[in-house]
Amino acid sequence: LKCPPPPPHSGLSRLEESDSPPQPLPPSAAMSYETADSQKEEFRKYLEKNGIISQLTRVLVGLYEEPERPQNAIDYIKKYLGAPTGVDVEELRAENDELKRQNADLEAKVASLTSQLKELQAEQAEG
Repeated sequence: LKCPPPPPHSGLSRLEESDSPPQPLPPSAAMSYETADSQKEEFRKYLEKNGIISQLTRVLVGLYEEPERPQNAIDYIKKYLGAPTGVDVEELRAENDELKRQNADLEAKVASLTSQLKELQAEQAEG
């Protein structure tokens, strides 16, 4: 079986071959593209100003240059950036909550003892 040859192609896309002229974008769409582009540019400037782009570039170059690929790339990146790895965040939060409770108890005890001391000093001054 022989396939028929493809129809002649004018080099224009189907949209270009149509008789209707291309329609311009509605103003809202054009503005949203400009807004999105300006927001992206603003964010890029923010990343650059704060050294994030250069730091991420260094991390990725370091990862690329590793002779053996790490099993966990995220842990590698965290370690490279100086973040602690293998930390149980929930455990730290529970410990923090407990320490806050203990601190509140101790502050209440200090306030109570300060009040008692003032009372005793006042009694001594009278007597």
